[in-house]
Amino acid sequence: MISYQDQVWLRMWKENAPELRAKAIAWRRQNALVRVERPSRIQRARRLGYKAKQGIVVVRMRVGKGNMRKKRPVAGRRPKHLGVLRIKPALSMQNVAERRVLERFPNMKLLGSYYLYQDGLYLWYEVILADPSHPRIVKDKEIRGKLSGLKN
Repeated sequence: MISYQDQVWLRMWKENAPELRAKAIAWRRQNALVRVERPSRIQRARRLGYKAKQGIVVVRMRVGKGNMRKKRPVAGRRPKHLGVLRIKPALSMQNVAERRVLERFPNMKLLGSYYLYQDGLYLWYEVILADPSHPRIVKDKEIRGKLSGLKN
């Protein structure tokens, strides 16, 4: 069952609400990686393990959309063997965002990430990180259990 808050977010996203567009304009002017006070989608963040406590960090990551175009070879070949079409990305943009955030915060562990918004150039994700050595996180059994099951 989708929570009311998630339904509001989805409706805003589908209708391209002016509030969301204004936020995206502000986000576009900021750096690609911005640490934020609290999550934009609080229900989604809580499902991923977010708690408003020390040792947990929320980061908004902007990823360029890009494309998968490949240059056509110059020599003559059959169109089927050019290798230009049907090229698929190996990683999703969400994985790329998570990896970039973890490069900037090497002492943190990933709890999860979720989609925020996209425009013609960029995709925005919010990534939730936890510091496994922080005393508040060490005492929290729930978060510690989530962190122990992670690879990174």
